[in-house]
Amino acid sequence: MKRHVRYPLYFILPALAIYVVLFVFPTLSGFAFSFTDWSSYSDEVNFIGFDNYRSLFSEGVLGLAIKNTLIYAFFVTIFVNLIGLMLALMLNHNSKMSKFYRTAFYTPVVIAPLIVGYIFTAIYSPENGILNNILRSVGLDFIAVDWLNDSRYALLSIIMTELWRGAGFAMVIYLAGLKTIPNDLLEQAGVDGASASSKFKNVIFPLLAPSFTVNFLLTIINSLKVFETVLVLTNGGPGYDTEVFNTLIFRNFSRGNWGYATASGLVLTVIVSIIAITFLRVLRKREVEM
Repeated sequence: MKRHVRYPLYFILPALAIYVVLFVFPTLSGFAFSFTDWSSYSDEVNFIGFDNYRSLFSEGVLGLAIKNTLIYAFFVTIFVNLIGLMLALMLNHNSKMSKFYRTAFYTPVVIAPLIVGYIFTAIYSPENGILNNILRSVGLDFIAVDWLNDSRYALLSIIMTELWRGAGFAMVIYLAGLKTIPNDLLEQAGVDGASASSKFKNVIFPLLAPSFTVNFLLTIINSLKVFETVLVLTNGGPGYDTEVFNTLIFRNFSRGNWGYATASGLVLTVIVSIIAITFLRVLRKREVEM
């Protein structure tokens, strides 16, 4: 290899080394350990084949974790994007107040999920929480429930928390997409007598296709990997009513069942990959058609 061709590769080596050490090696070793009885109860690590996977799919908690994760991901993906798009459309103009609102709506995104969880634990408190106090003050005592310890409302409460935290990120992506739409197209549509809804349907919505792809893909991946918020708010409870995949993995790791937990993590990786690739193909196809 000639020197002038080999020279740029020297700059890649440090990043490549870090990637191999922090991602490739843990991934491959995790795959190998998922077929062993690796645990805190024994100093030996023995190959046991697919036993971890058989145990995983035979226990009822996995079904609940998958169901809760998919329900959470479905509603968060839909409503984060819906709210983010509405906010972007409302704030797509330059003024001092719009800049203030953009900052205000984006601020929750930069707050760590653990901190958000602790904040909403206080908000959802059945006795002294802000939410129940507001409901009682307006005469809606019958709605003031124990949001995090009642199985009917616990998952809903977690979803609402994520909508507050994540809508600002979707808003920023949609705002960036709106800024790329030429004003000439909108003005021409207005001259042709198009209403606001017609402009959105025939001009704005098609041209926002790349923004939809980015937002939907990122939201679905992050939603399927939800962990910190659930851990702080409910820890998978009451019972297993809000158990998600990552809390199941964490629970098994904390119990010392490391090989079993690693197998759970690989199953989650496969599920996320399949759903993300499917979404990406569908959304990219929509971009081409538009």
